[in-house]
Amino acid sequence: MYLNINTSYKRNMSDLPRDPVMLLSVVNTNLRDYYGSLEEFCRAKDVNTEEIKEKLSTINYQYDKTRNQFI
Repeated sequence: MYLNINTSYKRNMSDLPRDPVMLLSVVNTNLRDYYGSLEEFCRAKDVNTEEIKEKLSTINYQYDKTRNQFI
């Protein structure tokens, strides 16, 4: 298998888990370990903040800015 050196390593929503519970785990882990805010995470991963919020609201999770996590 050959690696295309022109491949972008940014994630879009299609690269993130579709299952909301798995998405919650990925996002909260990234927020805890690497990013100071949801906006920073979304910019770095090239994903839409509102899409993340909408998807996680389907399992009753909302972003808490003071905790920097979905609760």
